[in-house]
Amino acid sequence: MNATKRFGLRALLAVLAAVALVTVAGPWIAPHGVHDSLDIPFTGPSGAAWLGTDHLGQDVTSNLLAGGWGLITLAAVIAVAVTGCAAVLGATAALRPRLGVVVERLTDASMLVPPILAMLLVMLSWPDSGAVGLVVLATLIGTPYSARVFAAAAASVAASGYVEVAVASGESLPYLLAREVLPNLRPTVLAQLGLRFVEAVYLVSTAAFLQLPAALGQTNWAIMVRDNSSGILLNPWSVLAPAAAIAIVSIGVACAIRTFEPRERSR
Repeated sequence: MNATKRFGLRALLAVLAAVALVTVAGPWIAPHGVHDSLDIPFTGPSGAAWLGTDHLGQDVTSNLLAGGWGLITLAAVIAVAVTGCAAVLGATAALRPRLGVVVERLTDASMLVPPILAMLLVMLSWPDSGAVGLVVLATLIGTPYSARVFAAAAASVAASGYVEVAVASGESLPYLLAREVLPNLRPTVLAQLGLRFVEAVYLVSTAAFLQLPAALGQTNWAIMVRDNSSGILLNPWSVLAPAAAIAIVSIGVACAIRTFEPRERSR
């Protein structure tokens, strides 16, 4: 990796670390309470409100700092759950070809149902499910496709000599997964974790934007975009700031994963 790439990687990681730090500490460093009314709705930036006010006259900066915690945390939980389940299922499918056929059929079936439609049906018919229901639904929707990716990546590992020796020695399936296959899928795990996180941010943002009962609270970035869109000409920062926050987190993670991929492959 040359000096330019190293500098770009460090700069990107620094930005992501800063965003993560601000997101975690946001509710405590916000200059005002998220429900404090400062001025008339959609006033421009001022000393009291650096990004102006929103549709309720509340501080956009304070809502921006407090609005990322729930959204990013829920997206991270979904990404980890999908990647973990898919890695185990895909590696198992590579070791057990009959299960691989089942994974392919599940993938084909899951692709027929749009995630947004499934989310609407489940969340509206089961409103008390909250964030847990959204995590379970997103995991069920995302795991089959990701498992197929892991199965393809694990196929060459399962056909390698050391795995065949372990199988011939009578090692159990959990041993083969934990000791032989999954440790050799680290690049795939990293790539899928980043992709699933970006997809989860999109899914959670959509749930919040549609006001589905996902227990995300009333001060998150997606809701800020929706509620303040009517005043974008009066105070564009009330919409642009939360939209940019969602984009920075999603694109930043995707770029970080792409930066790491060549580094992993060169080893």
